[in-house]
Amino acid sequence: MSPAHTANAKPAVPEEITDIALIGGGIMSATLGAMIAKLQPAWSTVLFERLDELSAESSNAWNNAGTGHSGMCELNYMPDPDDPAKAEQIGALFHLSRQFWAALVADGDIAEPAAFINPTPHVNIVFGDHDVAYLRHRYVTLRELPVFSAMEYTEDPAVIADWAPLLMEGRDRTEPIAATRYRDGTDIDFGALTTSLVQVMTAHGARVRTRHEVTGLRRGPDGMWTITGRDRNTKQRFTTRARFVFVGAGGYALKLLQRARVTEVNGYGVFPFGAQFLRTDNPEIVARHDAKVYSQAALGAPPMSVPHLDKRIVNGQESLLFGPYATFSTRLLRHGRLTDLFTTVRMRNIAVLLAVAVQNLALVGYLIGQLLSTRRRKFAQLQRFYPTADPADWYPVPAGQRAQLLKPHPRTIGALTFGTELVTAADGTIAGLLGASPGASTAPAIMVDLLSRCFPDETPGWEPLLRTMMPAITTPVAAHQDRVDDNLARTGQILGLTRVNPQR
Repeated sequence: MSPAHTANAKPAVPEEITDIALIGGGIMSATLGAMIAKLQPAWSTVLFERLDELSAESSNAWNNAGTGHSGMCELNYMPDPDDPAKAEQIGALFHLSRQFWAALVADGDIAEPAAFINPTPHVNIVFGDHDVAYLRHRYVTLRELPVFSAMEYTEDPAVIADWAPLLMEGRDRTEPIAATRYRDGTDIDFGALTTSLVQVMTAHGARVRTRHEVTGLRRGPDGMWTITGRDRNTKQRFTTRARFVFVGAGGYALKLLQRARVTEVNGYGVFPFGAQFLRTDNPEIVARHDAKVYSQAALGAPPMSVPHLDKRIVNGQESLLFGPYATFSTRLLRHGRLTDLFTTVRMRNIAVLLAVAVQNLALVGYLIGQLLSTRRRKFAQLQRFYPTADPADWYPVPAGQRAQLLKPHPRTIGALTFGTELVTAADGTIAGLLGASPGASTAPAIMVDLLSRCFPDETPGWEPLLRTMMPAITTPVAAHQDRVDDNLARTGQILGLTRVNPQR
């Protein structure tokens, strides 16, 4: 090698060795990292994020609606008003999330809970005889369960106007209408929460590598994972060896698990959905809407596209969001590449992709309609909620990109699923999270599940601390009314949430 060539060569990046490698700087990696920091502070952890900052994708406050998903207002979790199982499960899991966050605040790990969680009632509103009958039936079913006993119901326009004044202004009072309200709902800034959880990690020695894009995962004969990628600042390649890898990379999770040759995702595919919201920061309007109001999804719409008018609190500023309006791109992340979707196509999942496409023609039609929708037509959807809304007060904002999971199915070849799925390799050395909502709101429960699957030898020693932080792990909150009320009161006090006495 010539002296000139030697002088111009970039120095090699030393190989890094760590116990835990977290890929993706969002709420999932941050939750797992914070748990491990509390449970096993001597372990070394490295977090890789391809962008300049943490939580810049789906965890960012403006890339999601900020609903503390608890089954209260999400009608898509309970399409059958006689079957509350999913809504009850999500409600119970959110109680566990409150316990985890409250434990971190009580321990001094998180100083300002108001930076990420604030009290915001959860409301449903429906129109027309059919949907009114559905909501009434849903309420009757749910109110018998401890988690939902504080839910209120009304068909009185005056009461709805008291709960959410914007909903009733200028509305035809002869139209059948009904609403439910749960006053102990929350608005959550998952971006701020992610930042706080990462601070818990770094306080215990974790290293954070932003602008580091992971491109390869390979397990060696010694059982260690070799992680390769590119430092987007220096353009150098980097290599890290890890005992355990968690892939919390949102839309990129599937392709990274595929590259790692995790057999558990054979046949899996993804379908990307994007979203757009309308937003207003007009203080006179914002001050008059203190709720997250959800309704029924349009015919053919995917479940996560239920329309909602939300109060948001981000960096201490209050705003309102309405949406989502579906968009489409072949990117799997908002800051991804147009080629993303095609990088996940494999011989094993082509049949699944084609089968799902044939089975979901109504969804395809819905997406086409959304893409062709004019601003006037989109605004008319907002006016269905808020009849006197003025276009001059609202402006469009992009939201996050979601990669919905497609899975092999024994009868239909492939199925489009909505929700989240934790995938763990048989040997427990690598895991990843696929799918979307309600993942962020139930992240602590997902990570407790991951710990039990991937660290079975360590879990017995961790259980006492886990039970102290999250008593609902062994003593389910949802089983008894007193437990529900006590948990809301205790965690509400620690998190700065006003506890309202339940009305039954």
